[in-house]
Amino acid sequence: MIHPIYTELTQCRDCYKCVRACPTKAIQVKEGNAVVIHDRCTYCGICVDVCPASAKKVRKDLARVQLFMKSNRKIVCSIAPSHSSEFVDREAALLVALKKLGFDYISETAIGASLVSATVDEYRARDIKTPWISTACPSVVQLVKKYYTTLEDQLAPIPSPLQLHCAYLRELYGEDVGIVFVGPCIAKKWEADEWPGYPNFSLTFEELRLWLEEENLDLENINNKLFIQEEEIPPYVPAKASVTSAYSVEGGMIASFEGGQDFFQENSIAISGNLAIKSTLDNLVNSENNQFLELLSCEGGCINGPSTKKTVALSNKKFITTGYTRERLHQDNLFTPPQDFINKVVDQGYKILKVEKTTKSDIHFNNSNYSELEIKQALRELGKIHPEDEINCGGCGYSTCRDMAVAYLDGMAEIEMCVTKMRKEAQNKMDVLLRTIPMGVVIVDENLNIIDCNAKFFKLFANVDYEMDNASLEAIKGISIKQFVTFEDKFQEQFKKEASKQVKIKFNDMFLKVTFFSINKHNLVGALFDDITSPTVRRETVVKKAEVVIQKSLETVQQIASLLGENAADTEITLNSLIEAFDVPSDEKNNSRNL
Repeated sequence: MIHPIYTELTQCRDCYKCVRACPTKAIQVKEGNAVVIHDRCTYCGICVDVCPASAKKVRKDLARVQLFMKSNRKIVCSIAPSHSSEFVDREAALLVALKKLGFDYISETAIGASLVSATVDEYRARDIKTPWISTACPSVVQLVKKYYTTLEDQLAPIPSPLQLHCAYLRELYGEDVGIVFVGPCIAKKWEADEWPGYPNFSLTFEELRLWLEEENLDLENINNKLFIQEEEIPPYVPAKASVTSAYSVEGGMIASFEGGQDFFQENSIAISGNLAIKSTLDNLVNSENNQFLELLSCEGGCINGPSTKKTVALSNKKFITTGYTRERLHQDNLFTPPQDFINKVVDQGYKILKVEKTTKSDIHFNNSNYSELEIKQALRELGKIHPEDEINCGGCGYSTCRDMAVAYLDGMAEIEMCVTKMRKEAQNKMDVLLRTIPMGVVIVDENLNIIDCNAKFFKLFANVDYEMDNASLEAIKGISIKQFVTFEDKFQEQFKKEASKQVKIKFNDMFLKVTFFSINKHNLVGALFDDITSPTVRRETVVKKAEVVIQKSLETVQQIASLLGENAADTEITLNSLIEAFDVPSDEKNNSRNL
């Protein structure tokens, strides 16, 4: 089976943006492609959001769900609480649309959230300490299990809200009932894979929109029909959720605890965003935890999940969701967690999920334990010979050069990812080429100031007979090309041309073949100078001597013209042909005259 997140290799563009954004550096760059390493991935979805080429893909489960809908079982849609900010003012229309898609029942995942909150309250009522890490966010659960193994025992012994919702639905409608989750989370796909049936499938809001589009179900049109009472609104089962409809907002879980609406919380803290979560977990490794931690991978909560609309500001999403929940609190017949089920959760924990995990053993990743010698050798290969070479620019995607070196040793990174090393190598190659090429080379900017040149150029136009060192050549940079040549207009013309241009120019006593070319979309112009003076001078000397001989021959011909008649004309044509055969090409003469 395809993993929830994968890379479309043909679209990857070597930008390393996903490496920079990934909180666990679960991206391996191999042969220039950034590939997700699934054993390291927590499926937070950040790489999907930041990839500029859309090379990071989310597995599509819609076709499987559509086939699943044709089975002979009852199917329930578990809709995430963040639907209130995703389908603003379209809740009734959404319920109608889900029913038209074929769902037998529609229930809120927030029902499962109510069961989780009630279970935490029950633990506290039994005077059991709850210094736990919430299991509501599957991305956080994986982060702890894979990277903070010493904190695994601090994960709450309570399944996630979605898992408890599925368990409760199975108790109500039978073990054979099918459950499809719809929400903003990619990691829920992993949860569905890991615990089959809890739920059976997980769809993102994006997949739901695609499904609605395929079935020509427009929420706006449905809403208009509801206004004139042409559609019947199906109810939530077993009831509407209460305060837990705000679970999708950071702090919403804690607010649903008994007494949780007290602003001055003493035993519960809400934190969102991967960087803040990692900082919190780093601190917990070396300290004692005395609080219940509501940790959500997405900044601001699930309302800002990777599969939510990005056109709505987070502040607006919070405002909409909290307003939605506030209205719920004034409605009747809201869901109340049954005490007998809560007791089962307290007694059974994860055993209430009547299924075995598909992963028998979790994979743990500890900090790579390389010696200082190994790291220094890796740094040397990355061109970091001295400490001052470690500029920690972050261009490779890693925070420091040492982190990059460790990733290189792990096989997760390639030397080519080091921007400074590649830039230095490119510069060195260009320097060698400029210094060794037998022709004169110069590069100028749009102001006709010299960006770079070689010693041959300086010798041609500065009339020096000594060897130029690098320091002398560096000193030339920034000087106007007008200080050296009289044909600066040729450089100016090249800024407007697409193709390179080759001309022959006479400069002082030299004949030069010059090739002008553009660099970096006409921001720079370069020129190659080939001195062809010697062969040109020889050819001109031959032509001049030939002209003298021909002139004398013509004078003789004129004297005997009366004797030779028409033969004289033929002789003149033949002699003129001889001149043309030795003559300098017209473009050289024209250039010489122009100068």
